[in-house]
Amino acid sequence: MGQNNPLYIQSFTEADDALKLHHIVHCSLDVVDERVNNPKKSSPTLNVTFLALLYPTENYKVYGYLTNTKVKLTLVATDLDVRDADVRNFFRKFHAAYVDAVSNPFHVPGKKITSRTFAERVSTIVKSFGLSSAS
Repeated sequence: MGQNNPLYIQSFTEADDALKLHHIVHCSLDVVDERVNNPKKSSPTLNVTFLALLYPTENYKVYGYLTNTKVKLTLVATDLDVRDADVRNFFRKFHAAYVDAVSNPFHVPGKKITSRTFAERVSTIVKSFGLSSAS
């Protein structure tokens, strides 16, 4: 969103790293803004939603995705050997879950997503992350 306010943040690591992850996510939003506002001359116009690797840290890789409504989705992965195909598949599923959640008539646009169904769906997507699929 334009204000870069998080609509949903969830950590799936066992470590107590919520504050560090919040910082990483906010830094990644700056990188997304930079890429969207200053596209490389050699690249085609930015209508591609998958922004690929935003930046690596020592312990994480941060990936970005921009919906056609300018909602920014980020993935912070602890697996440093993640394949782009797996990340694309994750974002495709996560985007679909997001669309379903915000399409709920009881959801207030711009507010945090508090749906238990959405949280369970995201958890399922994360658990299947990295598992090769035939589709």
